[in-house]
Amino acid sequence: MAVQLADTTRNTRLDAIETDIGTAPILKLRTGAPPANCAAADSGTVLCSMTLPSDWLSAAASGVKDKTGAWSGTAIGGGGTIAHFRIYVGPGGTVCKMQGTCATGSGDMSLDNAVVADGQTITVTGATGNGFRLTDGNA
Repeated sequence: MAVQLADTTRNTRLDAIETDIGTAPILKLRTGAPPANCAAADSGTVLCSMTLPSDWLSAAASGVKDKTGAWSGTAIGGGGTIAHFRIYVGPGGTVCKMQGTCATGSGDMSLDNAVVADGQTITVTGATGNGFRLTDGNA
């Protein structure tokens, strides 16, 4: 049997993520594959950078935490295909705390359009978790 945790323990772990990253995180949407881990150097080209809302994730419930508020920004850098994201401690956005894949309607983060032109609005959206959801294991 695998170790199992109570929902309250799972929720506490998830809520600690938002506390650790803070109330003004920077989301950068980038081209190419994500680096090996958050400590590795950035990869790809930044196609969009946005400051997330101060309360950017919901309170965890039943081991799940969803994005809250509007997550949208404007494409920069001439456009291209967004393939991964990194979330940094803000302001400044130099310490990566989270990363994953993203695409239109899929990936760890779902976008309204992953192929973007310079100046185009990009929105994190989608059916599962409203575009971004953290789920704690050990249920």
